[in-house]
Amino acid sequence: MLAQQRRKKILELLQEEGSARVSSLSKLFEVSEPTVRQDLERLEADGYISREHGGAHLKTIPEQVRSLTLQHTENMDKKMRIGKKAAGMIEDGDFIILDSGTTVTEIAKNLQSKKGLKIITNSLNIALLLGAHHEFEVMVTGGEFKAPTLSLTGEKAADFFEQIYVNKLFLATGGVSIETGLTYPGFNDIQVKKAMIESATETYLVADSTKIGRTSFAALGPVELVQYLITDADINPKTKQQLENRGIQVIIAD
Repeated sequence: MLAQQRRKKILELLQEEGSARVSSLSKLFEVSEPTVRQDLERLEADGYISREHGGAHLKTIPEQVRSLTLQHTENMDKKMRIGKKAAGMIEDGDFIILDSGTTVTEIAKNLQSKKGLKIITNSLNIALLLGAHHEFEVMVTGGEFKAPTLSLTGEKAADFFEQIYVNKLFLATGGVSIETGLTYPGFNDIQVKKAMIESATETYLVADSTKIGRTSFAALGPVELVQYLITDADINPKTKQQLENRGIQVIIAD
């Protein structure tokens, strides 16, 4: 991996996890610790991160948490259309899981007219958005707080889903590929997402077209883990057909 590619991947990891140790990054990328330190020095000079003894953290975290602002705000026009389309798949009285992230947050913004929903989420901003709605019963998982995604993660978050069964899960992703399946920039959420999928009768993957064909670090599993993909009209027609050949219904948000 070229240095520029590695720095991009390190930044993606920090944008997902918030912080990382030099020793962990060295093992993950199979390079020396001095090389990682050089990468972090460059990312700090570019204004993305702040270095600390033995590691680094994302520079924007304090302001993000204070303002309840999510990190990934690119392609918001596509995410807004996907959120509206996905909300249309939810019926009054459904028992659903809402994953964390910007696209799933757009789903939550379009649920105000629904009635009788039972909602489980590991997203604190989604819980605050929907928790005051008198028609909704909102449950929040436990777990470790992850600042960039304003979410709860780890073993305790995953354990929350034991013996829970819901109609529909709306799942976020870092990348989706026929070859590598569903992947994510960080590792901490994998067990949570697996537990969510096991609890749901139907899983809707929500991902804008820029994530299709992309591969991140941590693998959740094959694309067949989901029954539906809700995306935008810019999806490659060949990829759309390949997904449909795998039994996945591709829904276009226009």
